[in-house]
Amino acid sequence: MKDLTPKTDIGLSCTMDENGCCIVPDQQNQLDWAYWDNQWAAGQTGWDIGYVAPALKDWFDSIEDKSLSVLIPGCGNAHEAEYLLSIGFTNITVIDIAPVAVRILKEKFSNQPNIQVIQGDFFEHEGAYDVIVEQTFFCAIDPLLRASYCEKMQKLLKPNGVLGGLLFDRKFEQGPPFGGCKCEYTPIFHKNGLEVLEMDITGGSIPERQGSELFFKAKSKN
Repeated sequence: MKDLTPKTDIGLSCTMDENGCCIVPDQQNQLDWAYWDNQWAAGQTGWDIGYVAPALKDWFDSIEDKSLSVLIPGCGNAHEAEYLLSIGFTNITVIDIAPVAVRILKEKFSNQPNIQVIQGDFFEHEGAYDVIVEQTFFCAIDPLLRASYCEKMQKLLKPNGVLGGLLFDRKFEQGPPFGGCKCEYTPIFHKNGLEVLEMDITGGSIPERQGSELFFKAKSKN
């Protein structure tokens, strides 16, 4: 089977901070818009499985109110958004930092009024959402930013909003992706504004990732 785990040539050593996060010196500067744009331009998108992950599909199918506002950060090819549109969702926003990816998406969804495509930095995005979808975004950012990720999610969620999706339950020798485990993620979420509602190994992974992904839901603690 094809290994769908993205590979890069960035060799990294890893020590842990007080939150159990991997500390990678100067990594934040490397993982900027230019880095990801180069990945897209070179066709290095091994994280893209080509369709909505089964666990996410099952979750989306369970949501009755199709008018809920949905945000998908670090959306890539936005297979999740495409599926949400196909089952009747009407208020979807996707954001990606890579201009190449966004150009592709704007063409892909050019005739679709129920989706907004934004090129920009998630950490600077403003809005309020009922549902935020996590799929290979948390693992792609500098681990030093995980606390900031949680704080930003807390601000973007509406009072009854839910952040949900998939996280890797494994380590990587180099990244991105940057992995971890439930025992690392839960305290980071808790310390930075999010209450974890569930976080467990999912049976809804693609074969290449079976047993190594956690499906989770979280909400704002406020």
